[in-house]
Amino acid sequence: MGTEFAGLPDTEARLEAVGYLPSTSIATVTYLADRLGKPVLVEGPAGVGKTELAKAVAAAKDARLIRLQCYEGLDEAKALYEWNYSKQLLRIQAAGEGRAWDETHDDIFGREYLLTRPLLEAISVDTPTVLLIDEVDKVDFEFEALLLEILSDFQVTIPELGTVAAVHQPYVVLTSNSTRELSEALKRRCLYLHMDYPEIEREKAIVMQKVPEVPEQLAEQLVRVVRSLRNLELKKAPSISETLDWARTLLALGFDTIDADVAASTLNVVLKYQADLEKGLKHLSVPPDPSLN
Repeated sequence: MGTEFAGLPDTEARLEAVGYLPSTSIATVTYLADRLGKPVLVEGPAGVGKTELAKAVAAAKDARLIRLQCYEGLDEAKALYEWNYSKQLLRIQAAGEGRAWDETHDDIFGREYLLTRPLLEAISVDTPTVLLIDEVDKVDFEFEALLLEILSDFQVTIPELGTVAAVHQPYVVLTSNSTRELSEALKRRCLYLHMDYPEIEREKAIVMQKVPEVPEQLAEQLVRVVRSLRNLELKKAPSISETLDWARTLLALGFDTIDADVAASTLNVVLKYQADLEKGLKHLSVPPDPSLN
């Protein structure tokens, strides 16, 4: 099996083989990113499977996954590289006073004294790699500008060393929960994929694949209830992973259907705020509205 996807059917089959059930649009963008050598920007609400897609692509391509978890205040030293100052200091001390500074300077700013962080690591390795830049909407615009050179040319400029170009171009996945608008320059460099909560049949298939012990009838009821909850005005809508947690919870407690009592004792598995719990229990105390499914 080659590392590159051979086509759309091959992409779908290989993602399914590693436990990820893609929609047609997800499989199409995943394949095109591989074929065109462009990063994928995946936007959508939290918990719909954006990060899992990057993990699945890495598994399907038998590639190493390198993850950069973004957060407010993330800087170049944590994301790209920094110098090993302690080792540099020891080298300067070992050189002694008689050595010319220019010679020592050239020595301590070599690759041996460079500490690579995820972005530089991803373009330095010579093996197939998937670079996940997770929740890129949490960084500021200055950090976005830092990403542009990497995402367009797959290279990094280090003032003391020069330009470091990718040995093996990584497959790049950026995820965003859409907490702020990303720059046009960043979007222009990426293929765009909007990911939403799956349709009933696909989420049911995900549940039955990840939790094979769950009866089909319970899986059907479970995903319909979760879907109806997501239509409420909640602080945090249930994610796919929480749907799976609820399925495992119901099995562990021996429940084969969801009624008001079962919901009252287990709904905290999918709803994590008291206000959401109260709203969810009130919603489930009345017959589900088919129009919400």
